[in-house]
Amino acid sequence: MRFFTFAAPSRFYALSGVLIPWFWLATVCLTVLGLYLGFFVAPTDATQGEAYRIIFIHVPAAWMSMVLYLVMAGWAVVGWAFKARLASMVARAIAPTGAMFTFLALWTGAFWGKPTWGAWWVWDARLTSELILLFLYLGYIALTESIDDDRRADSAGALVALVGAINVPIIYFSVRWWNTLHQGASVSIAAAPKMAETMLTAMLVMTFACWAYAFAVVFMRTRAIVLEREAHTDWVKALREEAP
Repeated sequence: MRFFTFAAPSRFYALSGVLIPWFWLATVCLTVLGLYLGFFVAPTDATQGEAYRIIFIHVPAAWMSMVLYLVMAGWAVVGWAFKARLASMVARAIAPTGAMFTFLALWTGAFWGKPTWGAWWVWDARLTSELILLFLYLGYIALTESIDDDRRADSAGALVALVGAINVPIIYFSVRWWNTLHQGASVSIAAAPKMAETMLTAMLVMTFACWAYAFAVVFMRTRAIVLEREAHTDWVKALREEAP
């Protein structure tokens, strides 16, 4: 099987149709397990009490917001540079999901900040750069949707996504570069985890749940975009004839 076997919209459409139900099943199972571990099994934090439990939603959402932006930018640039139609479609499909996770990270962060900082919002470096990330997602969506010609829209969106990617390392390293209220990373590749094993397990399970959800939703949205853009092709016409 060649690497680009499923680069054709028709083949991707068929493959994703098979995978989507499995991703939804994984989403439900992992979410139930992660929330159970995080809210009922993990011990109470000695400093923050029960309020810290929002970490099991906040941290995976924040991780997803950054990673999905880089993935979106990567696919957008691939579509722009190599005229790969499917890559540009996937980039567009990722944007709303990335924006949702960014909003969720900001919203849960506010609920976490109120009992720990005494304020819903502060103009902290981490919070401000995350808010900018939300605006970048919304800007990409608005720009690509405002241009009627798909190729021009994909090219313009890729440029915005590429330039905006510089904000992701700023978000990640903000707690190191500046003196901020936001706590440092509890999980790092370069160091041992700074939390109990049960807490770490719950957080990782919720992260996998977020990934499963992202794949399911992005694949569904990509399929819809494929049908819209490939409406003139024979294989889409055949699908319409087969539909009841």
